[in-house]
Amino acid sequence: MLKCYDCLEKSEDREAVGVCIVCGKGLCLEHIKQVEFPMRGGYPLPRLNLRKGLPRMLCRQCIDSIFGEDICV
Repeated sequence: MLKCYDCLEKSEDREAVGVCIVCGKGLCLEHIKQVEFPMRGGYPLPRLNLRKGLPRMLCRQCIDSIFGEDICV
């Protein structure tokens, strides 16, 4: 079973429930964060503008790298 990378760094043992779409590390419910990215077309919906963003799962480090540390997720 896949283990949470962030928990293993703290010598804890938790199973991962998902994977960060940016860096690929496994994360438990405590460490995984859902972020909505705006979608303006592209694969798989090239001509469709979605009314709301699609949920994506990221780790805290990737959120901080992409959006800055000031975002509250």
